[in-house]
Amino acid sequence: MNTDPISDYLTRMRNAIRANHKVVEIPTSKTKREITKILFEKGYILNYKFVDETNPGMIKIALKYHPTSKLSAITELKRVSRPGLRRYVGVEELPSVLNGLGIAIISTSHGLMTDKEAKAQNVGGEVLCYIS
Repeated sequence: MNTDPISDYLTRMRNAIRANHKVVEIPTSKTKREITKILFEKGYILNYKFVDETNPGMIKIALKYHPTSKLSAITELKRVSRPGLRRYVGVEELPSVLNGLGIAIISTSHGLMTDKEAKAQNVGGEVLCYIS
């Protein structure tokens, strides 16, 4: 049993990047699927695939690296809100990661979205993580 599946997701990604793996497999959930879709849309990962044959299903994520320097597109993954200390923000307090170069993933009443999308829709919520 995992008490914080989002931290597990971020840790598996972080470990795969440090080991220079091309693909990482992560057990799936609705929240992890949405985070993966956001990472793909914003260009932090190369591709993803949801594999549902097993119980629980898996997410296969192809990590993105620079072709010559082999540096990852993701430099930092940081969990903000956690089960022991939830962090909620209003629309006027939404964080800016690396002065707009990174993203914050926010769980809102309209679903998961980035900090910029939340500002555009004028909604606040729980800050899940920072990605840069």
